[in-house]
Amino acid sequence: MSLNPDQLLDVIESLENFLTRKRPPENFRHELDLAYSIEDQSIRIFEIRSRWNDPDIKIECNVAKATYIKSRNIWKVYWLKADLKWHKYEPKSEVKKIDEFIKLVEEDKYYCFWG
Repeated sequence: MSLNPDQLLDVIESLENFLTRKRPPENFRHELDLAYSIEDQSIRIFEIRSRWNDPDIKIECNVAKATYIKSRNIWKVYWLKADLKWHKYEPKSEVKKIDEFIKLVEEDKYYCFWG
């Protein structure tokens, strides 16, 4: 089930504020940028990078993911491990608000999201 319109507006506002703080300067964005996608009840934050051997080709590198669980009114937090599968972020696998998820990603105390 998708997010309701009010939740979606809150999520978009929080993610846009996050991008405003975290995106690289405009003169570097052709090489490295930051973006997000929203699909149903999941949010994915990712980097957009130039491919190492062909700068004209852009690739997406996943950073973090959160999925809203309506029945519990929580967000489950995931990170992408070396096996290229999403795993629960064990230091704090659930948060109440999307801003808490964004704070976890920004702080990245255990170097799971940004490496």
